[in-house]
Amino acid sequence: MSSARLPTCLLILNMIPTLYIVATPIGNLDDITFRAIQTLKNADVILAEDTRHSKRLLNHYDIKTNLRAFHEHNETQKTQAIVSELLEGKNMALISDAGTPLISDPGYVLVREAKKAGILVSPIPGASAMISAMSVAGIASDQFGFFGFFPTKKTARIKAIQTVSHIDQTAIFYESPKRILACAHDLLSVLGDERIVCFAKELTKSFETIKTDTLPNLINYLEADQTHQKGEFVVLISSVDRDDKIEGEVQLDKILPILLAEMGASKAAKLAAKITGIDKKYCYQRALDIQG
Repeated sequence: MSSARLPTCLLILNMIPTLYIVATPIGNLDDITFRAIQTLKNADVILAEDTRHSKRLLNHYDIKTNLRAFHEHNETQKTQAIVSELLEGKNMALISDAGTPLISDPGYVLVREAKKAGILVSPIPGASAMISAMSVAGIASDQFGFFGFFPTKKTARIKAIQTVSHIDQTAIFYESPKRILACAHDLLSVLGDERIVCFAKELTKSFETIKTDTLPNLINYLEADQTHQKGEFVVLISSVDRDDKIEGEVQLDKILPILLAEMGASKAAKLAAKITGIDKKYCYQRALDIQG
């Protein structure tokens, strides 16, 4: 840490301003560490994504610390003022509505600028919906990629699914209750009816549900009862079967030369991607390789 940027009084008192990134419960209020509670009690300010939502947690643990709103709509505007306060000696804690901050939540800009200013940024680990879901999904967890929220528009969402459809690791993303059924149908259109997928919702809450199955069965579950579509979802897509991947690439190598004889590389790759289900960028690069 660059001490040159810290006020002299802080150096004399050996007080290092710190921004704490504090994980909070994703549902059950008991899923918080002793260290997180003490950090929130001892901080000068708590920065919360939604102050009304966070008040419930703070009241539950009798935390009286000053609470301020800090969310995606004001993060850029407020970051420099917060950094200035930290440099003046205040200790602050950043929390999101649930789980670990910065995981599809605001905070990146603040953490980046705080570190640039020589401010200590310290994690207070705890709950994470993504990690919790992965631990119980029954899908390989040795390698995985997290993709946040998929796009809301159908065309963009299908492209995003196509991008992850052939990776050699579990793909994890979040989805809202409003879009989960449409998303499930899009997953089916790209991944087919044999890929194993997990839908985990309402984690640590009374109606916690973890369903790991093929997409036709998961869609049947969602459509069987409207309440099955309620709650925030974590979706995990199992990695592509190695034999299926090899078969797809063999098919790609057969059709690309034929397509390239009739059209340019870009159009050929786009059509090959539709036929094989392989990512268009990968098909395009293979087309360029074939062209020499």
